[in-house]
Amino acid sequence: MKLCMIGTGYVGLVSGTCFADIGNQVICVDKNINIINKLNSGISPIYEPGLDELIKKNFRAKRLIFTSNLKEAINSSDIIFICVGTPNKKGSLEVNLSFVYKSVKEILSITKKKKIIVTKSTVPIGTGDQIEKIIKSKKKLLTVISNPEFLREGEAIRDFRYPDRIVLGSNNSKVFKIMEKLYGPLINKGAKFFKTSRRGAELIKYASNAFLATKITFINEIANLCEKSHINIEDVSLGIGLDSRIGGRFLRAGPAYGGSCFPKDTKGLVAAGKKYKTNLSIVKAVIKSNHDRVGFLTKRIHKILGNNLKGKFISLLGVTFKPNTDDMRDSASLKMIPYLCKKGALVSYYDPSGEKNNFKRFKNCKFKKNIRENCLNADLIILLTEWDEFKSVDFKNVVKKKNFKVYDLRNLYTAKEMKNNKIEYYSIGRPDIS
Repeated sequence: MKLCMIGTGYVGLVSGTCFADIGNQVICVDKNINIINKLNSGISPIYEPGLDELIKKNFRAKRLIFTSNLKEAINSSDIIFICVGTPNKKGSLEVNLSFVYKSVKEILSITKKKKIIVTKSTVPIGTGDQIEKIIKSKKKLLTVISNPEFLREGEAIRDFRYPDRIVLGSNNSKVFKIMEKLYGPLINKGAKFFKTSRRGAELIKYASNAFLATKITFINEIANLCEKSHINIEDVSLGIGLDSRIGGRFLRAGPAYGGSCFPKDTKGLVAAGKKYKTNLSIVKAVIKSNHDRVGFLTKRIHKILGNNLKGKFISLLGVTFKPNTDDMRDSASLKMIPYLCKKGALVSYYDPSGEKNNFKRFKNCKFKKNIRENCLNADLIILLTEWDEFKSVDFKNVVKKKNFKVYDLRNLYTAKEMKNNKIEYYSIGRPDIS
């Protein structure tokens, strides 16, 4: 099939590349010329394992095209996916849909033949209805459907190839057959093709992310109780997760959730509740608890190093919100590092995805090129992101000081192994917390 992806951000680029890889002709469009030039040179603007190779493969096969010419892309395609950003409005729970509506108006001004418009971006309930009002003059040519994405950063290619389900929302039953054919290669491998109304699909995305965010926040609060009652959170997580009604995923205690989805979508769902006069008290509580989480964990540094942090060498391993991505959105490091710098600590960090512009304004915060260089003079090492290379560090070998401490926010190590190595160690939700 001939597809157009409007937007080459995370959703558009990964989905477009994977659609090409299963045999479709895909045109990815972006108005940012620099991004298009990079992609045409085989350079991905986002960090995602395996994506560079997949882009090059399908680009060489001429199944994948990158352009800034929206008119040409739309006229050459039958199905148009809108994959633009839908951030929260500044200082508000509401979602900014300006990029979506702008894309729709551009499609409207260009198209002269029948097309299917697919909202792949996460959009609030009723967005499809609004789009239909915009395209009213060409309603017979354009069909609007919802097909939310469920790609995890760092696992996106696998998630596309082997999805749990494909959710398709439409008020026109005829379009289901077309989309079922498009997703045929994935359905044949076991993916469930779930059909619902357009509004139903829009809400499924928000509700899914809000529920997962709730699981993370819930287990983090249980971890706090475990520390006070001298119980191992990992035992509790396993015991809970073995219940098939609950499941073990998203029950790992750690920092606050972050990234491009959970913070934005929980707020978007609360905004939808407000619009429809429904009090989503559980989701509101999740947002508040998650907001408070980073401050709670940051203040523990004072219990480890004392009230005066001035001149203390604090080294962070990982600053992205999760491993295998360069995404910094709502990462715990965005609050933790500024706080430590303000308190006069000498902060350094190493992340495999590279240096971050977010921290360049802090004179007492430096990026280091590797684990050894980062940890050499540390008084405290904070394990913030569980990149694989952080899971087997010989701390005694990389740190020069004798009395350094480790604060493990991902429970990558055990108190026993640290004690055997005579390292003062702090973790999350375990009795070994001092």
